[in-house]
Amino acid sequence: MDQIKEFLPFLVPLVIVQFGLLAYTLHHILTHNHYQRGSRGLWLLVALVGMQFWGPILYFVLGKQGDE
Repeated sequence: MDQIKEFLPFLVPLVIVQFGLLAYTLHHILTHNHYQRGSRGLWLLVALVGMQFWGPILYFVLGKQGDE
């Protein structure tokens, strides 16, 4: 338990950023209709399954189409 307390100052901001990025990604996927690659269902699955940063990052690198 003491080891976890040592890492809390690092983990808490990381978790906040992770969920913030996930929330922004989900909002963007649900409010846009056009994607560079794939479909809404595919990107929702990628974002939720790859929740530890990779899903949202993959969406913004590969799936997000330029601003309409």
